[in-house]
Amino acid sequence: MTSPDPALVPELLVADVQRSLHFWIDLCGFEIQYQRAEEGFAYIARGSAHLMLEQHAVGRNWVTGTLERPLGRGINFQISVPELDPILDALRAEEWPLFMEPEATWYRVSQTEETGVEQFLVTDPDGYLVRFQTSAGRRAL
Repeated sequence: MTSPDPALVPELLVADVQRSLHFWIDLCGFEIQYQRAEEGFAYIARGSAHLMLEQHAVGRNWVTGTLERPLGRGINFQISVPELDPILDALRAEEWPLFMEPEATWYRVSQTEETGVEQFLVTDPDGYLVRFQTSAGRRAL
């Protein structure tokens, strides 16, 4: 299935692209758009959320400094999904630990309005922090 072309597509260096694909495809519902197995590379998407996965030390990597686990420190990727339960069910079936249990919360977006989300956080096999969320709508303050 072809997804809309996004303006930003993060490329994550990973230790084992096959293990990462298991997490992103089998547990989180992404689909492979294309891949170059000989380079340890895969382009994946779930709706309009796109990522590139590239295995470190295979093919051409652009590394700006020493890689230390967990990778991606200081960033979390928010991914909007229609439902949290299918992802949570898949993660729990594999006893994959959550970084933060599901919660419902509201965030102020202006002086008069806030937006609500249901969300949880999980780390991928390399320690990248992923926040899956679904909208609970907006309300006046």
